[in-house]
Amino acid sequence: MTCYNREDYVSEAIESVLASTYSNFELIIVDDCSTDKTVEIVKDYEKSDSRIKVYQNEVNLGDYPNRIRAASYANGKYLKYLDSDDIIYPHGLAVMVDAVDQCQGLCFGLSAMASEEAPFPIFLTPNQSYKTHFYGKSDLFGRAPGSAIILTSLFRQVGGFSGKKNVGDHELWLALAKYGTLVLFPRDLMWSRTHADQQRSFGLNNKALIMFRHHEIDITALSHDDCPLSSVEVSQVQDNLRMKHADYFFKQVRRVKNWKIARVVYKKMGLSVVDLVKSIVKKFKG
Repeated sequence: MTCYNREDYVSEAIESVLASTYSNFELIIVDDCSTDKTVEIVKDYEKSDSRIKVYQNEVNLGDYPNRIRAASYANGKYLKYLDSDDIIYPHGLAVMVDAVDQCQGLCFGLSAMASEEAPFPIFLTPNQSYKTHFYGKSDLFGRAPGSAIILTSLFRQVGGFSGKKNVGDHELWLALAKYGTLVLFPRDLMWSRTHADQQRSFGLNNKALIMFRHHEIDITALSHDDCPLSSVEVSQVQDNLRMKHADYFFKQVRRVKNWKIARVVYKKMGLSVVDLVKSIVKKFKG
């Protein structure tokens, strides 16, 4: 659990962990130079429960660098993040641990975005994970850290979070999926709070920029030597991505009438006139 100025929420977050039906855990809390009463609150909990360890950074690291710092203190078999303004339900940790414990070898788990065709837990090989992400209807790797549980050795093998803003989760899931089995378990095992102190609203320009960053992450993963897809599958995925971005281009033109963003999308995503024509033809055929 990383925290920065969360005096209004951190107690609930900690209490939710302590209420877990699964009790064999250590709760590592790393404060990132809070200026409110966050440190005072978390240290009181440290005094009352030996499973809680509190660390304070000497300088403010920021979101993902602090997540990496927190992971460096971990001694457990698995890593599980919970933001200091969220809560995990009493059964949440038990469900996650039980799911990944059924996996043999390297693995990590994510909550499913919706009901699946098979009962949980669902085990996906690296090839299946990539196909589901790039061909599936939902964004398999669009989850936040709180939705995951990760084998500590696998996390350290891939180097953890890179620290890239807005796309760090997506990047890590792709990296983990190259080498480990992905275990899907039910959604709604924790509650992600929405409040005024968060920065979740993005303007159109920022949305286009974030979209490009996600695109870069995908392209990098597809070009990696250890990409679990075949060369034919990679080529198909790249074609699909171009069509996806071409559709987004026309959306900006038709619905938003934002030619500036459309132009950025066209340039940044490496689109061509041929891609746009194919997109139009596809729409008419559909």
